[in-house]
Amino acid sequence: MRITIVMGFFLPVPAVAGGATEKIWGRLGEIFAAKGHKVTIVSRTWPGLADRETVGNLTHLRIPGRDHTRSLTRNLWRDFLWGRRVARALPPSDLVICNTVSLPFLIAGRRPDLGRAAVVLGRMPKGQVRLYGKLDLILATSQAVAQKAIAENPGVAKRIVVLRQSIDWTELQQHSRQADRNGPLTIGYVGRIHPEKGLEQLLDAAVGLRNRAPSLPDWKLVLMGPIEIREGGGGPEYLASLEECYRPALGQRLEIRPPSYDRDALNKVYGSLDIFCYPSLAARGEGLSVAPLEAMAAGAAPVLSRLDCYRDVIIPGKNGLQFDHTAPDRSRQLEACLHQLLVDPELRTSIAGRARESVRCHDFEATACDLLAHFARLTGLPAQT
Repeated sequence: MRITIVMGFFLPVPAVAGGATEKIWGRLGEIFAAKGHKVTIVSRTWPGLADRETVGNLTHLRIPGRDHTRSLTRNLWRDFLWGRRVARALPPSDLVICNTVSLPFLIAGRRPDLGRAAVVLGRMPKGQVRLYGKLDLILATSQAVAQKAIAENPGVAKRIVVLRQSIDWTELQQHSRQADRNGPLTIGYVGRIHPEKGLEQLLDAAVGLRNRAPSLPDWKLVLMGPIEIREGGGGPEYLASLEECYRPALGQRLEIRPPSYDRDALNKVYGSLDIFCYPSLAARGEGLSVAPLEAMAAGAAPVLSRLDCYRDVIIPGKNGLQFDHTAPDRSRQLEACLHQLLVDPELRTSIAGRARESVRCHDFEATACDLLAHFARLTGLPAQT
């Protein structure tokens, strides 16, 4: 098959500047190419990366894009302009996979030489599925995203496939060291430093834990991720507000680290965590974040908010704990979950073990094979070459 994968307007592939979508689809593209398919990945131009390069069956085509902004309206406009620019540059294909909002309806049914058209819904749709009636395939990152898409456009129900978010399970589980811990127990968050991620609730919970200090083992909280708006963060002012509000209470128990885009270094961070907390409040945005899956594969016991998308991976009390992110006492609930795992090492270890095994099916190789099977049925071309 000739497979073209199109990324968004603000980050490149390889994911040298971050981006879960860029990391996932860059890796899947490599696997598709290794299996003999001709793959083109379209992403943003970036300093140090060639505008066009081909290695074996994989070609990178990089086109000038723009930075991400605070404004949804402005970002959608930039996505539309990006889609128009990309549509003119796409090579003939058997299948085009779009990780954008506008490009799918700009190409569907308009260029027969592009073959079939697919879109990835990585976040909760916000009305755009009504424009996707001519698409051949919609890949939703969770059951919740699929249900929301069908509610927007019932006519696409038979063309939706739930796509498992992909991780390098084999590599991540090798970094797990649950049985060999030195120093304080570590609660970690890896993701965008942004208000929608519920970090204030996590920090409030940490203050509550500090007040319980005599009854707890030694612990610390690590927050790690991009801060800059162009990388999807809340901006330096947001970080400063967190520091001002919580540093006096938490002191050295709180570490805030810059993002790491080196795969091995990031895997080691996940492997250093005892508990991974992802307290997202983004019910209208979160499709299914990859960070909790990576942390689970690396052996951390997960604590997540009760967003619908997490139903695909979490069985409460078995392979993770959850709190009601809509409740007035949500910070207290989160504190109670963290306290339970800190004081009960057997519970923490058993949940971490089940969590690690439960995300094995998200391994890149398994996901790539499933996707190629779907693509083969769609195009009539073989999944293996």
